[in-house]
Amino acid sequence: MTERAAITAADVRSAALSLPDTMEKLAWGQPTFRVAGRIFASLGDDETAMGVKCPREDRAELIAAEPEKFFIREGHDDHYAWMRVRLSALEDADELAAILADAWRQVAPRRLVAAHPELDVPGDRVAGESESEDEG
Repeated sequence: MTERAAITAADVRSAALSLPDTMEKLAWGQPTFRVAGRIFASLGDDETAMGVKCPREDRAELIAAEPEKFFIREGHDDHYAWMRVRLSALEDADELAAILADAWRQVAPRRLVAAHPELDVPGDRVAGESESEDEG
């Protein structure tokens, strides 16, 4: 097995800013990454983790499946569609890019998502759409 390269805050910044119409803005003393003014990712204080937009209904499953990678900050993330990702637990830059693209799609305007099908994942919902309760 080959040793994987550690993902750094610089990798997060580079991957986030490579997404269409993304900008970086300092908020609460931390770098945040935004599309259309909406935050989809941020770097934590110590730059060992990033926060990403994640539907509340999906995050419990992700955290349960990979608790060494995904977590929430109790008392802070509880009520938001947000979770944290430990950079050291990421497999590689492709996984980082996929997580950031997913978060980006959740907040980007539909027209922007539609203009960038290369960032789409088959079966994903478009930002702002919801599944029918009858689907299973």
